[in-house]
Amino acid sequence: MSRYNAKETEVKWQSLWSERDVFATQTDKSKPKYYVLEMFPYPSGRIHMGHVRNYTIGDVIARYKRARGFNVIHPMGWDAFGLPAENAAIERGVHPGKWTYENIAIMRDQLKSMGLSIDWSREVATCHPQYYRHEQKMFLEFLKAGLVERKESWVNWDPVDNTVLANEQVVDGKGWRSGADVEKRKLSQWFLKITDFADDLLDGLKTLERWPEKVRTMQNNWIGRSEGARVFFKIRDEDHRPAGHDTLEVYTTRPDTLFGASFCAIAANHPLTDALSASNPELQDFIAECNKMGTSEEAIEKAEKLGFNTGLKVTHPFDETIELPVYVANFVLMDYGTGAIFGCPSGDQRDLDFARKYDLNVIPVVLPAGEEAESFTIENEAFTGDGTLFNSRFLDGLDVDAGKRKAIEKLEELGQGKGTVQFRLRDWGVSRQRYWGCPIPVIHCESCGAVPVPDEQLPVELPEDVTFDKPGNPLDHHPTWKNVECPSCGKPARRETDTFDTFMESSWYFARYCSPRSDQPFEREDVDYWLPVDQYIGGIEHAVLHLLYARFYTRAMKKIGLLSVDEPFRGLFTQGMICHETYQDSQGKWLSPDQIEKIDGQDGYITIDGGSPVKVGPSIKMSKSKKNTIDPADILQAYGSDTARFFMLSDSPPDRDLEWTESGIEGAWRFTQRLWRLVQTSLEALPAKEASAPAEFSEAATALRRTLHKSIAGMTENVESFRFNAAVAKIYELTNSVSQFKPQSDADQWALRESLEILVRLCGPMMPHITEELWQQLGNTTLLVDTSWPEADESLLVDDSLTLPVQVNGKLRANITVAANADENAIKTAALAEPNVQRAMDGKDIRKFILVKNRIVNIVV
Repeated sequence: MSRYNAKETEVKWQSLWSERDVFATQTDKSKPKYYVLEMFPYPSGRIHMGHVRNYTIGDVIARYKRARGFNVIHPMGWDAFGLPAENAAIERGVHPGKWTYENIAIMRDQLKSMGLSIDWSREVATCHPQYYRHEQKMFLEFLKAGLVERKESWVNWDPVDNTVLANEQVVDGKGWRSGADVEKRKLSQWFLKITDFADDLLDGLKTLERWPEKVRTMQNNWIGRSEGARVFFKIRDEDHRPAGHDTLEVYTTRPDTLFGASFCAIAANHPLTDALSASNPELQDFIAECNKMGTSEEAIEKAEKLGFNTGLKVTHPFDETIELPVYVANFVLMDYGTGAIFGCPSGDQRDLDFARKYDLNVIPVVLPAGEEAESFTIENEAFTGDGTLFNSRFLDGLDVDAGKRKAIEKLEELGQGKGTVQFRLRDWGVSRQRYWGCPIPVIHCESCGAVPVPDEQLPVELPEDVTFDKPGNPLDHHPTWKNVECPSCGKPARRETDTFDTFMESSWYFARYCSPRSDQPFEREDVDYWLPVDQYIGGIEHAVLHLLYARFYTRAMKKIGLLSVDEPFRGLFTQGMICHETYQDSQGKWLSPDQIEKIDGQDGYITIDGGSPVKVGPSIKMSKSKKNTIDPADILQAYGSDTARFFMLSDSPPDRDLEWTESGIEGAWRFTQRLWRLVQTSLEALPAKEASAPAEFSEAATALRRTLHKSIAGMTENVESFRFNAAVAKIYELTNSVSQFKPQSDADQWALRESLEILVRLCGPMMPHITEELWQQLGNTTLLVDTSWPEADESLLVDDSLTLPVQVNGKLRANITVAANADENAIKTAALAEPNVQRAMDGKDIRKFILVKNRIVNIVV
């Protein structure tokens, strides 16, 4: 018997599926639909093991739902714009488009080698003009609908990539791609008004029951709805305050702590700061230092809290005799609230650090439970918990919530403030200063202002003849591309040279898949049928950026009449990472797995080149920097895609990290060969395909069939709930049972055929190539991929007998076997007949006889 030849078999079936367009899907309202989508990849040039896991999970769901009778759409495309292509152009002297399309071709072949059930006729690349022309048109429709605004804004500026970054793209104060320290810069930017949908986006989270709770919480926190008050502080010093600045408006979520205020602080770009700095060089220098910081919370939290005393003072809203100094502070942001705060050092650690640095008062106003008002003080740690208000006059004795309500009531009564709702969410700045992105379809005219590009001139395409020899945006440096006539007045004008944030493309691609060749963004009939996506799969790192933008963009498309749904993704699954041990040589240099080998007969490793000892580190996420990566191409070449897929599903729950080990992949390969042998060695013992089911089965055959149909029921439940590792465990158990079964009669042979065919069908979504081959060898003339999912026989899911433990006064004394349908009297009789139970009872009367159905018997004497 030959060994299973993965390479030959996988090419054979992939070719046949392609020739017959097996996975091509059409809108068909007579069938229930199911939309499976994995987050599309950036075409970097090679797939990695994370891709293998992600697309294997999606493919299992797609094949399973297809077998359950759904009309399944399972598309693929490329998130193809972005800085890496531009960086490659600089490093390699190649055009970003050429680099991108060559990478797409390589990765497409790699993904096809996995045997994914993808409808490749729906493939899109976001860098193609026939994709982004629709994005440009939608942007102009958003502009007409009032969802777009151009304004000056302080932005995060990456000085290496020379582009704006969203707050979400700033990690620990550094650019998410370049790693450079982010600075503040004021630029005119295009914004999408995501804040108009803040409440709706927040409420929508409650409907996403099939999203991970962690992701919903992250989005909830990012939107950040808070109830508080706007407080008006009167600015004193009429002779020194700038004209038009007689009041400082502050937003706070803690008006109950106003009596603990010891200062006010304003942002470095607050209008009052601008007015004060006009004649103050020292303040100008301080502002410049503040602008070297990024605008992200990480940058602000980690920076030393610094302030500049303006010399101005404000009066307390509840008591005009109390004056508070006004500082410009580096930790106050202009784009949250009003760009001004009051500092309550006793209740906020940042305010406390600031107060200690500048020797300001610290007045405790919230008394923790169990503390005495006379002795409670704040030293180096602010108290942020609940308690009772004190040192707060008319608020004394109230709890925090009641204090907030009373403070707002008083502010409104005095005309010193107003209760209000605030969101942490900011509008989405979509302008980026780079070449390889979708051009923003606007023309700037000195006479007419910002003029939309006429529809007949769309798409605005990127020029091919660009150079990357100067810092900044190549579109700014192009000699002719940006110079055009104004569509309104015909005068010389200038194209917008900023391009869209690449999150624009990924915010609607799922809808384009529904009608990928349409002259419209998509056909209404198609999106009404296919959307929302039933199951979306991808990394949790996209919980805020991509997923929130896609939810907003879907609502924006609905507002301009393109579709009818609010939420793009009905279900979301976030898979874990792929991890691997790390290796270092004696100098601490990272080594890749192919640079080391095991020491003969011992634990540990040595380097292949030189035989030096190797230090083995912890298993962490695969990364190029630590060299602990495995190339999927090598695995697919050595073991085949079925084995790689099976291992990806078998080792751990798919939402947790998976540790890649040689022993793990080899174990999956052994199972692949075992499955092949099991069918091969059984073929001669099988009855004809058309043989009828026998009237009776032997005890052994009945036991096998019970295991078989319990496996169907269990695996169905496991796949539906994404517990693929549990499903794999059931496949192992079933394989063992089938392997141990030795048919002795025609009825036994029929049971063996049934078991083998169902085993192959159950393995099909996980291991599609070997099972397609085995399906044919078992005498079937149809394709396995077109075969329905097996249904469990309910009568075989119930055992004839039941084993129950028997306890006497809580201690196990015996196990009894009774008929599955035995009543309580029969079970009691069997239990009392056990010698060990009789000895434990020692002739005493039964006080209670407790039967937990199908679980346990407990006798109390």
